Amino acid sequence: MARGVLPGPGSRLGLRDLGSEAVSGILQRPGRSVLTMLGTVLGIGAFVAVLGLTATASGQIGEQFSLTKATTVQVTDRPRTDGLAPGTNPPTDFPADADRRLAAIDGVRAAGVWWPVPGNLTVSTRPNGENEGTGLTVLAATPGAVAAMEPTLATGVTMDDFVQRTAQPVVLLSQAAAKRLGVSRLDSQPAVFVNGMPYTVIGIYSDVQRQPNALLGLVIPASTALERYGNPGAEPDRAAQGLVATRVGAASVVAAQIPLALRPDAPDSFTVVPPPDPHSLQDKVTSDLTGLFLALAGICLLVGAVGIANTTLVAVLERTEEIGLRRSLGARTGHIAAQFLTESTALGTLGGLIGTGLGVVTVVAVAAARDWTAVLQPAATLPAPLVGTVVGLLAGLYPAVRAARTDPLKALRSG
Repeated sequence: MARGVLPGPGSRLGLRDLGSEAVSGILQRPGRSVLTMLGTVLGIGAFVAVLGLTATASGQIGEQFSLTKATTVQVTDRPRTDGLAPGTNPPTDFPADADRRLAAIDGVRAAGVWWPVPGNLTVSTRPNGENEGTGLTVLAATPGAVAAMEPTLATGVTMDDFVQRTAQPVVLLSQAAAKRLGVSRLDSQPAVFVNGMPYTVIGIYSDVQRQPNALLGLVIPASTALERYGNPGAEPDRAAQGLVATRVGAASVVAAQIPLALRPDAPDSFTVVPPPDPHSLQDKVTSDLTGLFLALAGICLLVGAVGIANTTLVAVLERTEEIGLRRSLGARTGHIAAQFLTESTALGTLGGLIGTGLGVVTVVAVAAARDWTAVLQPAATLPAPLVGTVVGLLAGLYPAVRAARTDPLKALRSG
């Protein structure tokens, strides 16, 4: 016990008095109190917003998977090269009526065969002209494969069974290819030349739902490609491939039936790749996003805790005279510690409440701006203010102990 200090054995500090002292301490320095709370507000706000936006985006991710990935099956040919002369491409294992066989499987909406046309091809708008289409991909595709790509036509028509059956010299251009080749209208029946051979442009597409490499290229009938350029390549990235668009939920069943439907005599000639499980993929993406952003929210909370501890410690040093006066009037060390601990806890709680409100508003605003359905989990949102309380409590422990250990005589003399 410090010399000359009367502890006052009957000294008490009730909860009401403690709350009143804490509020007075906060209101005496409103600017500092606001800045002290800012770290907690940002941390709790980020915490709530991250969990809310992750849950909200998860629904959108799942929807996109069900519309695209979950309805696409890829089939790759594994041609045999035994006994072939070097540099010779083997015939494809896909039967001539692959479109019909694939379409007959229950659950298939559209399906066909496509491959990159082999060779170093030149694409131009004039016979034997310069290679104006440098970088463009020339794809061969059956009508079923084009339908499975689900192109969005900007103008013209798509391929049909007639052009495939009669090996017509026609071509579909992507919008990027059409712009590079200077083709914008089809009323004059424009033509492009691939390796000097003419192809009439019958359509221009601006987008595809599947097979994105077609967005920077042109598509010719598979039968025409076989006549003029020979068989597809034997390498996995040059071999013939099947593209199958299924109904939602039917992809795994369709994938199991494809090899037998195409070649019942040699089902091992194909590699079938069903879409990834949308639930597991969604969970992985959601888990990665949540872990990343929760780490950022934790950093914000740590910064807020350091801010509260620092400001509370500065307040202890500035209020040394007040502490000495309270001790000389009978306040115990526990009373002094409780006062500063209550102030820091109140700041943390208030910051938690404000941060929770800002986080909820952020989630709702982002969802409304993107036409999403906001998802807020009560288990994550309701305890958020309590997290602010805990941060304020822990941050105020050291300053409170420092204040309680202040020597009252030295405090009064320093004042």
